[in-house]
Amino acid sequence: MIKIKISESAILKTIIYTNICFFVISLIVSGRNISFNLNPLTALTPSTKSLVFLGASGTIPINVYHEWWSLITANFLHGSLLHIIFNMLALHQIGSLVSSVYGKYRMFVIFIITGISGFYLSYLAGIEVTIGASAAVCGLIGATLYYGKSRGGIFGETIYKQTMGWVIFIVLFGVLIPNVNNWGHGGGLISGILLGWLLGYNEKINENTGHKIFALILMLFTFCILIWSLVFCFIFLS
Repeated sequence: MIKIKISESAILKTIIYTNICFFVISLIVSGRNISFNLNPLTALTPSTKSLVFLGASGTIPINVYHEWWSLITANFLHGSLLHIIFNMLALHQIGSLVSSVYGKYRMFVIFIITGISGFYLSYLAGIEVTIGASAAVCGLIGATLYYGKSRGGIFGETIYKQTMGWVIFIVLFGVLIPNVNNWGHGGGLISGILLGWLLGYNEKINENTGHKIFALILMLFTFCILIWSLVFCFIFLS
C-alpha cells in the first residue's frame, strides 16, 4: 500500500497559491477593464463581470445565474491587489496557528465550511456581489478564539487575548472602511467558533482518520468546483 503524506504547511500553502492564481486569472479575464488608479484600496481591480463569472457570490450570482457553487469559489477571489495581500497575510498567520492546534485537515474543513457559512449569510442578508477569503479567515479566527477560551491556562488565555485583538480590528475595519462584507465576517466568525467546538482540537481529541477522509472529500469537491468555475467563466465570456 502506498501512503501519501501531506506536510503540515502544504494544505495552507495550496490555499494561498490557489487564491493568488485566481486573482491573476481574474485580471487576465478582465483585460482592458482592469481598474488602474492610485487608490491603494482599489488598485489593480478586476472587472465585476469577470469576478461574477469566475464565482463571486451574492444575490445576483445566485438568483440570476444560479451559481450556488459560488459559496465556495468566492473564497478564492479578490477585488484588488491590497485585498488579496491583506487576506493572504492574515490567512498565513491564523491558518498556521489553527493547523498547529487543530491539525491541517481540520484547518481545511474549517476554512471551507466557514467560508460557505459567511457567504450564505451574506446572501440571506441581500448582499448583491461579494468575494474574498476574509469570511473563511474569520472562521479560522473564530476557531482560534474557541480554542483559547476552552483550553485556558496561560497559553490559552494568551491566544484568546491575541485573537480578541483580531476580532476588534475586524469590527473597526468593517465600520470604518466602505464596502466591507460584515455579514460574511460575522457568519465566518460564529461558524468558526461552532466548528471549533464540534471538531475539537488536538489536546482534546487527536486529528483522526474521520477528519482526514472528510477533509480529502472536501478538497476533491472544492477542486472540481474551482475547475467548473473556470469552465463556466470562459463559456459565458467567450
